[in-house]
Amino acid sequence: QVQLAESGGGLVQTGGSLRLSCAASGRVVALNVMGWYRQAPGKQRDLVATISSGGDTNYADSVKGRFTISRTNGRNTVDLQMNTLKPEDTAIYYCKFLDVLQRLDYWGQGNQVTVTS
Repeated sequence: QVQLAESGGGLVQTGGSLRLSCAASGRVVALNVMGWYRQAPGKQRDLVATISSGGDTNYADSVKGRFTISRTNGRNTVDLQMNTLKPEDTAIYYCKFLDVLQRLDYWGQGNQVTVTS
């Protein structure tokens, strides 16, 4: 089992910035992918950004150039720096840990991000 502890998020005006952090503990295998997904009311959960244990990143087109994902492998943490936020970024943001070899997903509890116009 892997446990994920998320922090950050909150309320910000359009154009502002927020930072999300996620710390993984428990059975944190070396070959993994960590990332952030978001779900707006009435919509499906979508990918925001991911980063592998090797440092490869992947971003949704809607956040490229505005969001930056990073990780500290020694501390098993992943951060999402969100800049130039827009109202359409409003959603619950979930941290995800993927055990690549076992194909097991673990999810955080979710953090609300609200961007006001």
